[in-house]
Amino acid sequence: MSSPNVTNLKLKRKSKLLEVTFDNGDVFNITCEMLRVNSPSAEVQRHGNPILVTHKKAVNITAIEPVGNYAVKIIFDDGHDAGLFSWKLLHEFGTHQVEIWERYLARLRAEKGSREPLIDMNIKYS
Repeated sequence: MSSPNVTNLKLKRKSKLLEVTFDNGDVFNITCEMLRVNSPSAEVQRHGNPILVTHKKAVNITAIEPVGNYAVKIIFDDGHDAGLFSWKLLHEFGTHQVEIWERYLARLRAEKGSREPLIDMNIKYS
């Protein structure tokens, strides 16, 4: 069985959500944070041994670039722009987002990670 195709993507910058509409009628609102911490990039996935991405609660998407008729490249405001989000992956994220998110939160707790953004302190000494 093939995955449904994306028919529309709508970035809701203020609420930091990506609304994904599929040709089978499914519509999902996926947080930018969830997309970022679960990026399919090799940098994050590490050959089946994913790293724990932290401090991304405030992350947003700056651009979305189509890749053929099967995926998009998402550029995040933290500079991350690797990995292709296929229609299949976006549908899996939407369909299973509660379980995926709960697994992420459990891993954060276990590894004492934080979702909170790091404070950039530009300390100048004279």
